[in-house]
Amino acid sequence: MADERARYKIGPNLWHATAPPPPQTAALQAEVTADVAVIGGGFTGLSAALHLAEQGVKVVLIEARMIGFGGSGRNVGLVNAGMWTKPADLIASLGKEPGERLLHALGDGPALVFDLIARHEIRCEAVRNGTLHMAVGAEGLADITDRQAQWAGFGAPVEVLDANRARQLTGAEGFAGGLLDRRAGTIQPLAYARGLAHAAVKAGVRLFTETPLTGATRRGNDWVLKTPAGSVTAPKVVLATNAYGTLVDGMPWSAPTTELTILPYFQFATKPLSANVAATILPERQGCWDTGMVMTSFRMDQQNRLIFGSIGRLDTLATGTHRAFAKRSLTALFPQLGDVDFEYWWDGRIGMTTNALPRLHTVAPDVLSVSGYNGRGIAPGTVFGRALAHHITGGTYAMPLDETPLTPDPLRTVKSAFYHVGAQAKHLIDRRF
Repeated sequence: MADERARYKIGPNLWHATAPPPPQTAALQAEVTADVAVIGGGFTGLSAALHLAEQGVKVVLIEARMIGFGGSGRNVGLVNAGMWTKPADLIASLGKEPGERLLHALGDGPALVFDLIARHEIRCEAVRNGTLHMAVGAEGLADITDRQAQWAGFGAPVEVLDANRARQLTGAEGFAGGLLDRRAGTIQPLAYARGLAHAAVKAGVRLFTETPLTGATRRGNDWVLKTPAGSVTAPKVVLATNAYGTLVDGMPWSAPTTELTILPYFQFATKPLSANVAATILPERQGCWDTGMVMTSFRMDQQNRLIFGSIGRLDTLATGTHRAFAKRSLTALFPQLGDVDFEYWWDGRIGMTTNALPRLHTVAPDVLSVSGYNGRGIAPGTVFGRALAHHITGGTYAMPLDETPLTPDPLRTVKSAFYHVGAQAKHLIDRRF
């Protein structure tokens, strides 16, 4: 795995350093057949492959790099319920029946994730004590109060905490309150992805890594998917590449990425904290994010590392700015930390749609794609993977999202650049005064 990390220029990423190993895989070097071909070895593709195989379907999954190379190995690790969009806004965007269908499916998303973890004995630092949406100022408190009222209308166990209680559960200074969602929790995201891969292989999935899709041709009712040293022939295809759909130059069916504004997101992880300091920070190990204009997140891992994230890309020019901002932020939130020393840092891509909701498309005959998780990859990816599997086989779980025409966003490149530059500018000055 060290060789693969070097080959793909994966830097000091905590998740790669601490995840159990993936199943042994190799590049495809033959012509193989399947009932369903899955493109992409992240949460969605692995969930689809696993749930298809459990129904007796013959599945081949190809991944251009390694399992969890994309967002699944760069995620914050918060297993949140629902989408970032408020329930009322989601229903206004999709309509009452489809909106409520999606809300119920994704509201139950963490339950599916933690059930799979338990059923397949996935070692991924799973903690299900909820997540906390932290309120920045009076405006943030009003926002989470509104979210609580809307979710309560669906019977969700969500609770607004006052500033005192929020401080007790986080140890953090400066928040006006927090929204505790007891459906949710945290995991080591790459370990979860690798665990799904092990479960999929055990269920019969043939899984090939370092196998990019380079071409696709229709032959009768089948698709012939070309790779550098082989091919997969299958009548049905699941496209599960999301924000990394342009990773391979010239890859077929990259059109769904034209709907996505790429929001870069970085994370820094401290060295393991001493036991006495660690005990004062997130004692119940909830994961947190805030209502700030430029969102930040923080959580702990099993080895007592404190992980801080925010919007931005760790390129040559921006890394120093974001690192300094992360240090200032952690010192302000947790004065007991003293001088902060980072052991790991990494970044990834969030695929944002214009309405902040995922998209389901038939991009070609019998080729299904879901993308645009808007920062909520773990539970929605798992839910949509299962739903795609049952949609293909006519199973019991309804697809939680209606298909829509593919609608490219002509401003996505401009917006992506704005997020990157704007976050860097804000982090340059934030918490200096």
